[in-house]
Amino acid sequence: MGDFLRIFLIFNIFLYLCFSKDSFLTKYEYAKMLYENPRGVGCHLCHGRDAKGLVIARYKQKGKIKELRAPDITKIDFKKFYKKLRSKKVRNVMPSYFLTRSEIKALYFYIKNIKR
Repeated sequence: MGDFLRIFLIFNIFLYLCFSKDSFLTKYEYAKMLYENPRGVGCHLCHGRDAKGLVIARYKQKGKIKELRAPDITKIDFKKFYKKLRSKKVRNVMPSYFLTRSEIKALYFYIKNIKR
């Protein structure tokens, strides 16, 4: 069995256990774990622990200092959030995660309920 398939199966079993009646994780805890590591690169690395966005890089262009900044995603509506995460178009810097609809819903739940 390939590593990808093994990880996929383990993750799905984990999801099942998380959302079964006797889950040891709350919806918030699961969503936080997903936000911090959806598929290797956590959302928090660019959007911050509070999802308000961070400066990813600073660079000089034509003698001026510029910033590459991840956007604040706390005020985005679900339709736009879903569309951005599912987009197959080449993006400037946003990685593709290949998330399921339920994972995207969990991420959205988390960014709307982050405990500050």
